[in-house]
Amino acid sequence: MTDVSIRRAEQRDLPELLAIYNHYVVNTPITFDLEPRSLAQRQEWFDGFRSSGRYQCFVAVRGSRSIGWACSARFKEKAAYDTSIETSVYLAPSEGGKGLGRQLYDTLLDALAGQDIHRVFGGITLPNEASIALHRSAGFEHIGTYQEIGRKFGKYWDVALYLKRLP
Repeated sequence: MTDVSIRRAEQRDLPELLAIYNHYVVNTPITFDLEPRSLAQRQEWFDGFRSSGRYQCFVAVRGSRSIGWACSARFKEKAAYDTSIETSVYLAPSEGGKGLGRQLYDTLLDALAGQDIHRVFGGITLPNEASIALHRSAGFEHIGTYQEIGRKFGKYWDVALYLKRLP
């Protein structure tokens, strides 16, 4: 993928990241948002990232177009969870299966090394073999499945929880 670069997310990426995310909101159960997000809502999400620390975001760019991202975010609100984070990877629909998700994850996890993080979680709406393969290849292990935890498109969905231990 020599035509793709990975860098920290910037404000100018936000409209394309929003379009990618909203594709998954409208067309898949991958995210449990039920309505497309607005630019203002995604701005609030974006404002939570920093260039260091626990919460970071990286984008994959081809030419001048953002085609995917990987980010880390708060796992749960209570303070005792602070050293645990949740990660997400989203790619433009045409970009799957090319190894880009793994490149994004590797970049994110490398940036998080040395931060005050003990556990990294990924939640995967099932079925999603591509995301399972991505998480396994990045060193995550399946630790359980929440059964029928979310309802979308008139159906209940299971979510598998994957864990990566950081030194």
